[in-house]
Amino acid sequence: MAHFYFKGDELYCEDVPVREIVEKFGTPVYIYSKAQLVENFTILKTLFPDFKIFYALKANSNPSILKILSELGAGADTVSAGEIFIALASGFKPEVISFAGVGKYAEEIKFAIEKEILALNIESEQEIFIVNEIAKSLGKKANVLIRINPDIDAQTHPYISTGIKTSKFGIDPDEAIDIFKKSLTLSNVNLFGIHTHIGSQIVDVEPFVETANFLVMFIEKLEKIGVKITHIDFGGGLGVKYKNVITHNELPFEEDDDKEINLKLFAEQISPLLKKTGCEIILEPGRFIIANAGILVGKVLYTKKSKVKNFVVADIAMTELIRPVLYGAYHQVVPVEIKTNEIEIADIVGPVCETSDFIARDRKILKLSPGDLIAVMTAGAYGFVASSNYNSRLRPAEVLIEGKNYYLIRKRETFDDLLSKTTLAKT
Repeated sequence: MAHFYFKGDELYCEDVPVREIVEKFGTPVYIYSKAQLVENFTILKTLFPDFKIFYALKANSNPSILKILSELGAGADTVSAGEIFIALASGFKPEVISFAGVGKYAEEIKFAIEKEILALNIESEQEIFIVNEIAKSLGKKANVLIRINPDIDAQTHPYISTGIKTSKFGIDPDEAIDIFKKSLTLSNVNLFGIHTHIGSQIVDVEPFVETANFLVMFIEKLEKIGVKITHIDFGGGLGVKYKNVITHNELPFEEDDDKEINLKLFAEQISPLLKKTGCEIILEPGRFIIANAGILVGKVLYTKKSKVKNFVVADIAMTELIRPVLYGAYHQVVPVEIKTNEIEIADIVGPVCETSDFIARDRKILKLSPGDLIAVMTAGAYGFVASSNYNSRLRPAEVLIEGKNYYLIRKRETFDDLLSKTTLAKT
């Protein structure tokens, strides 16, 4: 996270003190570094010059973030009509938008076909027949890929492992062969490629190599039945580092068992395998592009001590960042201003009425006091997009920093927003 750093004892994002953003916009607030975002995308384009990079909107779909990536030449990997809508509004052309997802509504399929996006990624036999019928009713031909489930263990958290046979995602390879055969009889479907995505936050290259080898063999099977494809969507899932991502002489160092994907090794081993198919290759990273380009900043409300625990109660909660609760995910938490070298072990918790509402548990941290600001690092992915109004809490503001300049890219919600979509029943 080169663009988040301590200058003396104060946390900066690019050329701006984080404290200045809080003084202007309050807390909780998400802060993003444009320089880090651009750097991450550029790394991918440099290592994979012949591949198309489709950014996964599910990681972070703020239109200002999307506009930057669109202007850099990214495509858009979407999983709902809403994401297609936002992608189009943010500058992505239809021909660089793909639409995945195991449960597409008929209305969403219709929307995608009408917009003439690059591809709908099909996840069941029933779906391809529905796509054909909807395309026929529109007088159009739908471009589709088949999502294959290769039954490969991505060696990640089970909730984000999507390529094993017990997963709801994708189609069994043998069934996919049958669907390719049946697609030849469908007049309004152009089945031109395959898609796979084995999981998220994958830190070992081997599952990707296994997947690439599987796809090469699968394509050979297709060729034996006379089917020639032109596109492979290889998915995403590139894992990033969460521990010890920012350092300072006074910060406690966590035991570092944290890994990130060796991207150079990934490129060296995956690129030759996929290139020999002669297909156009799409990668769809999300987390790798945006995770370390964002932080979540909150304020300490209270500190309290039970007989067995120290608690730091902050104004950030599972409503702002659900990953720790959902996956037991680790995020480094640091003071925005370092005022002491005294260390304690504490739980950092939020105001939500759930015992599971925590940002960190049994964490070695610098001692904090009410009013102190804290930053949750590597929070750019699956942060705001997964936020909620649980307990009628207001969703936070989002701010983008570019050098010395900063821009409010999402306003903080207000109490009126909580009622804006409701009506009172006249009973």
